[in-house]
Amino acid sequence: MHALLISCATLFFACSISAGAATHADTLVVGMDLSYPPFEMTDKAGEPSGLSVELAQELGKALNKPIAIQNMAFDGLIPALKTGKIDLILSSMTATAERARSIDFSEPYFKSGLSLLVNKSSPVASVADLDNPQRTIAVKRGTTGHIYVAQHLKKAHLLLLDKESSAVMEVVQAKADATIYDQIFVVQNWQRNPDTTRVLLDPIDAGEWAIGIRKGNDALKVQVNAFLATFRANGGFSRLADAYLQEQKAGFEKLGVPFPL
Repeated sequence: MHALLISCATLFFACSISAGAATHADTLVVGMDLSYPPFEMTDKAGEPSGLSVELAQELGKALNKPIAIQNMAFDGLIPALKTGKIDLILSSMTATAERARSIDFSEPYFKSGLSLLVNKSSPVASVADLDNPQRTIAVKRGTTGHIYVAQHLKKAHLLLLDKESSAVMEVVQAKADATIYDQIFVVQNWQRNPDTTRVLLDPIDAGEWAIGIRKGNDALKVQVNAFLATFRANGGFSRLADAYLQEQKAGFEKLGVPFPL
């Protein structure tokens, strides 16, 4: 997979992966969980990289503000936004009604329904089969997959983990029947583990990713939405998909499913 790993120094952005507030009032502090490649990750030098990082950099250029990226656990992003430690969440976050009670969201920029990555030896043929005390589901803590299981699959044994990769490994090693996550994540990990996993890609719950914004920060919300509209109209999202998501696009094509970006 080709990735445009652009250094923050080259773009004159003040990037940081430490915890804490902005270094100065004019900096736009963006919260991410840098453990979800190719969207949010670190390069070999430990610097933030990925599709979401480049999108944040483009937003900074549009707003004429330097960007500081704060790396934190996914379930800590909303509390950090609400307490002012960060200004935005740009971390493959699905805009849900529950989350919208605490924070505002931009217009969506990515469609991402939930689907299943299943171990090949598991008898699971649909999400309904998972609502069974004999079935085990591994999910990342605080994600929409976690929320879905808690609400709809209460009979299943739930393994709560801190990383998507850990949930996938439980499925690969047949310690869990399935993991529930965004379609693009499921396709990506099926491609990487074709001998031990299979995919049930029909969305079990529709969703769209959006940028999280603190309630009351209406001026920033208007600016973010204007940027997203212009960036899409100018082919920005298509360019990012070509740079970062060739592997995933090929997987969707093989399965006969339209690519969501």
